Amino acid sequence: MSPEIIKLMIQGIEETVFMVSVSTIIAAIIGIPLGITLVTTSKGHILENSAINKILGTIVNIIRSIPFIILMVAIIPLTRIIAGTSIGTTAACVPLTIVAIPFLSRLVETSIRDVDFGLVEAAESMGASPFQIIRKVLIPEALPTVINNITVLIVNLIGASAMAGAIGGGGLGDIAIRYGYQRFRADVMLATIIILIVGVNLIQACGDFASRKKNKK
Repeated sequence: MSPEIIKLMIQGIEETVFMVSVSTIIAAIIGIPLGITLVTTSKGHILENSAINKILGTIVNIIRSIPFIILMVAIIPLTRIIAGTSIGTTAACVPLTIVAIPFLSRLVETSIRDVDFGLVEAAESMGASPFQIIRKVLIPEALPTVINNITVLIVNLIGASAMAGAIGGGGLGDIAIRYGYQRFRADVMLATIIILIVGVNLIQACGDFASRKKNKK
């Protein structure tokens, strides 16, 4: 493999890390509170509000039902407004983030629902406010699985970022398509696949370790 290709692979790794990092951080900032809201506003929970719950749930379901490749193309005008361009790694962060937020929110919702409601009732009986219950009961109890959820999100975003290369999103996917597939370079394709496999396994291992450390059980 030529020095030029090696340099491109390093650049592709940096671009992929950038896209996935930005999307994950923004998705966590918005998606985790959204997932908690979906649970706490549901029927019989501490902040029951059917109107808010249905509106948020519908928005989440609509976005999740759109395939990523279609979403990328459909929101190109929005991407131009936010990123100033529709191609490149910065532009790719927009659809990646939009698809990541509802995905993570549903995972977090499932994690929060798995928390024993008896703990919530016990906290309520001691006079805890809804905010205190969320902060001191729901989040700490669900934290190990939330960490697993974020790990799953990152792995999915790596795959999605590779797909973003199909429309000029940059990263390893772009290199695999332009230099591997279109130029019939099997070595470039193989190198890209190996890098992605190693990256995913490292992230999964780190996520599993962090989850075990936070697991009080």
